[in-house]
Amino acid sequence: MNTPASPADSLRAALAGLLDGLPPKAASQAVERLIANYRGRTPTDAPVLRDRSDVVAYAAYRMPATFEAVCSALDAFAETVPAWVPDSHVDIGGGTGAATWAVNAVWAGERPVTVLDWAEPALTLGQEIAARNPELKGAEWRRSRIGAALTIESTDLVTVSYVLGELTEADRSAVVDAAAGAARSVVIIEPGTPDGYARVIEARDRLVRAGFRIAAPCPHSAACPIVPGEDWCHFSARVSRSSLHRQVKGGSLAYEDEKFSYVAAVRGPEATPVPSRVVRRPQIRKGQVLLDLCETEPSLHRTTVTKRHGPLYRAARDADWGDAWPPAGEPDSG
Repeated sequence: MNTPASPADSLRAALAGLLDGLPPKAASQAVERLIANYRGRTPTDAPVLRDRSDVVAYAAYRMPATFEAVCSALDAFAETVPAWVPDSHVDIGGGTGAATWAVNAVWAGERPVTVLDWAEPALTLGQEIAARNPELKGAEWRRSRIGAALTIESTDLVTVSYVLGELTEADRSAVVDAAAGAARSVVIIEPGTPDGYARVIEARDRLVRAGFRIAAPCPHSAACPIVPGEDWCHFSARVSRSSLHRQVKGGSLAYEDEKFSYVAAVRGPEATPVPSRVVRRPQIRKGQVLLDLCETEPSLHRTTVTKRHGPLYRAARDADWGDAWPPAGEPDSG
């Protein structure tokens, strides 16, 4: 009996043939232009993805990393709402659909899905790729301006991934407000840079003012304890590179680490935020593990877990950046 492919495997298979027929030089040039655009500022009336060559290059260059980052954020969110499964999903600025694939990976099953984007070529290719996943075949790919004129039908879950950085400040606010007005749960993901974190915090504040509770990554809905300009909250997702991915990215390693910032907020489902979260890569030393934690108080705190903590020490050695702490059933190290 054949085991059904996971969404991640299905996505990799769908991406594998994208560059067939596209000259390597054209793909490389499109990737270089996309990198320049995404590192700069793009006004709302100039979509970054202009034609199929752009979209194919984007999908090969960005979809695996975006998928893994969104999956990591959604996994942390799902941990706080274990009994909840979204009945419907709207992906704002969804492009070729990486976040749509990620939602399906975390919560399997068919549901009404709407992907909104202003780039028709991205929507067309996204629908083509989604045809490889039986649970996404019914998704609606709709062209829509992402900004002040955005309207969203009522839905359980809205995702906004790697979009806010392309918008003006006014349009960013309008998009977050539209999501808050339509959804029971909102998850926003941005690059794990100081600027990306600042956009996430801005969105987080708007969601809290709109009556949402923060489910992840924060253990609380109070103000972030990080001093602006001194540090920023971000996490890391390991991305497996296919040979195609390595070709387009110009790298030789079989993996890369995607840094991202995110916030997940809820209005409907009852969320139970974690007691604290590991906000830096754990430092493993002889006989001890140093964990940097964001805690419920709210505060930032470094705790040292040593061998005398027994099972908790073993758990600390296995802990990863972004994990809840302490593990379920284990007492805190104090």
